[in-house]
Amino acid sequence: MTPAIEVHALTRSFAGRRVLAGLDLRVERGEIFALLGANGAGKTTTISILTTLLRPDGGSAHVAGHDVVASPVEVQRRISLTGQSAAVDDALTAHENLMLFARLAGLRGRDARVRAEELLDRFGLRDAARRRVGTFSGGMRRRLDLALSFVITPEVLFLDEPTTGLDTRSRRDLWEIIRGVADAGATVFLTTQYLEEADQLADRIAVLDAGRIAALGTAAELKERVGGESVQLHAPDGTLLQEIPTDGTVAGLRITADRLDAAGAEGVITLRRPTLDDVFLALTTDPNSDGRRPEPPADPRPEPLKESA
Repeated sequence: MTPAIEVHALTRSFAGRRVLAGLDLRVERGEIFALLGANGAGKTTTISILTTLLRPDGGSAHVAGHDVVASPVEVQRRISLTGQSAAVDDALTAHENLMLFARLAGLRGRDARVRAEELLDRFGLRDAARRRVGTFSGGMRRRLDLALSFVITPEVLFLDEPTTGLDTRSRRDLWEIIRGVADAGATVFLTTQYLEEADQLADRIAVLDAGRIAALGTAAELKERVGGESVQLHAPDGTLLQEIPTDGTVAGLRITADRLDAAGAEGVITLRRPTLDDVFLALTTDPNSDGRRPEPPADPRPEPLKESA
């Protein structure tokens, strides 16, 4: 089956600065795919090229089986884009916004009204259908913005940092909507700076650094790249006293606890698993540096416990 998105050796520069430096990417149909990267890493540039808003300097990109340069209209017919700012008209109601987009998409009369009503229900906006959008909260505006993207159901939905500026509850509500979109058969390509968002939503994650993919895989696969689990011993004030690698099994935890007990250690024991924060810091450069990954700080932890005689 033709992938939803296929990118080879994609390049793009601005004012002599290389933003994309040979990007390679493949996104399968029906998956939620997250692109992570620091500010300025090229996330929005990538989406702009894939949605035909920007021409690449080199390489190739196909979306829904069509070349973004040679067949931009064919690509546009099969995609929707929700950018970082909500593209809604504050002077209109939610229903009027949806009717406007439905008519622009070619729906007329009853078809436009039915589609607007369906989307109000699907995106939890029924109670606010007749309110002016200017009175909406950030989360409601974002839901309406996403609903507008589905006036005509796309094959591929692009979301450029969709939950930026939303509170925790609104962000989680939007995650449920995005999962529903994918369950309905659409491919979702999203960029985000929220590592928890990628962890919760994405089937696969790509880490973008210096214009190339630094790592690609499931959240679990990426976490494995930066280390395994460990048992941490903390003082009552939260200070880390000791950290011991473990395989995460019950037997491994029991052995570690016995070692700590035999050494007379006191404190609170916790199990620490690698996070996407660890992945991000290990695999990306500091955008304010000279492009080199900073050396990790000296490990302040005490020496590992020695086996008792």
